[in-house]
Amino acid sequence: MRNVTLEEVFIHPITQKYLKRSGMAHAIRVAEYAFEFSVKHNVNSDLATKAALLHDVGHYTWYRDGEWDYDLYKENDIHAIKGASRAHKLLIRIGEDRHAAKEIAVAILLHTDSYLPEGHLELKPLQYVVSLADEADEESGGKHHYRTINDVEAMERIRSLDKKIDGMKAKKQFNKII
Repeated sequence: MRNVTLEEVFIHPITQKYLKRSGMAHAIRVAEYAFEFSVKHNVNSDLATKAALLHDVGHYTWYRDGEWDYDLYKENDIHAIKGASRAHKLLIRIGEDRHAAKEIAVAILLHTDSYLPEGHLELKPLQYVVSLADEADEESGGKHHYRTINDVEAMERIRSLDKKIDGMKAKKQFNKII
């Protein structure tokens, strides 16, 4: 039994506010990729999809002269830091397990190395899956943040992911019994 479903995370006003800013369609697609990669890499799909859904909640809109400035964003962005903090607070507030909330927040923090000095990070499996999922949906110039999705389709896809996660959990419980 999960403390909090993906749908509960998704419908929260804070999630809605920041996903609409950073790209709802991108967040949902990254969550879908995270589910697929979590199965492939034997990673907790519940944590992976939540981290993937929330991975960009720390985005700030970087505009210059009324136009989105991708170079300004790349030069000054720390969205992973802000997003990890924001997601952790949100997850605790809605009743997520504290250890799970921390794991999700750290995966969000490390989903990109764009704000770090050059170097290689050693990612844990959950962190790797979220990073891989984000990369799988990325488009040049940040265009992935501008794809749109209507509310009905968004909710259908979130509910579909919840069913898949519940199915994985039930299958693992069944295998433990046998």
